[in-house]
Amino acid sequence: MKVFTFGLEKVLKLKKFHEEEARVELGRAVGVLSELESRLFILGQEQVRAQTAQFDPAHSVGEMQQYMFYLLRLDNDKEFLLKEITLAEMKVEQTREAFLEASRERKIMDELKKKHRMAYHKTMLAEETKDLDEISASSLLRLEKTA
Repeated sequence: MKVFTFGLEKVLKLKKFHEEEARVELGRAVGVLSELESRLFILGQEQVRAQTAQFDPAHSVGEMQQYMFYLLRLDNDKEFLLKEITLAEMKVEQTREAFLEASRERKIMDELKKKHRMAYHKTMLAEETKDLDEISASSLLRLEKTA
């Protein structure tokens, strides 16, 4: 029996490669988003700390004013981070779509390979059955001739 070979194996390997690349890219995008969200959380904690410390009775008016400027800078940083997070979320969504598309294409090729393999085995089984029938028929003819 011949070994099954899929004529589009190179295309299937290419689809698998593209799917893996898309998976890695999605992981990177999610990692960037996670890092930005972590930075935003830390910034929020720093804002709470600074707001609490701003009106500490032990601070002078000048120190309170420095805290006010610091809080304004933290607000600007927060706005910048929120914009970056929005862009990162869009990137995650784009890479997720690209990954899903690559995954769909690879699955289609896998299904095609599976169908080809099943058709191949069906054909091989039919040929083997035909060969066995011919062998049986020729054996019966030999037995009849000798008898």
